[in-house]
Amino acid sequence: MLSDESYMLAIYVYTGAAGLLLLCLMWWLRKWSAGWASLVVLLSAALLLTPAYPKEGVATLAPALIVAGFQLFTDGYAAAQHALRPLGFMCGAAVVLALLLRLVFFRKRRSSKPTDPPAEAPGEAASPT
Repeated sequence: MLSDESYMLAIYVYTGAAGLLLLCLMWWLRKWSAGWASLVVLLSAALLLTPAYPKEGVATLAPALIVAGFQLFTDGYAAAQHALRPLGFMCGAAVVLALLLRLVFFRKRRSSKPTDPPAEAPGEAASPT
């Protein structure tokens, strides 16, 4: 059994490793468009950082993806629902947030340059400067 200090250390190590993985993912996807990269990074963050209780009656939290995987493969879908619900909610929130980021911050700006050069008045010559 983990003591309080070792449990907190394990949570800090896992969260730090997930944060470093997300930073590496952002660096790796820097060539992608900002909208798609934000969607992938936010979905990865939702999958890695969503907590869940491992089972009923336990006061500690664990990553929901790991809990859902173990429960799904050992006890079936019904046992994993308590971890899959927060995962689904957080993935949905990540998609909505990525869509809002795309619509508000990462949209393509219209150029302020005119497409055609201004027409000269008839009979005027261009200045030689």
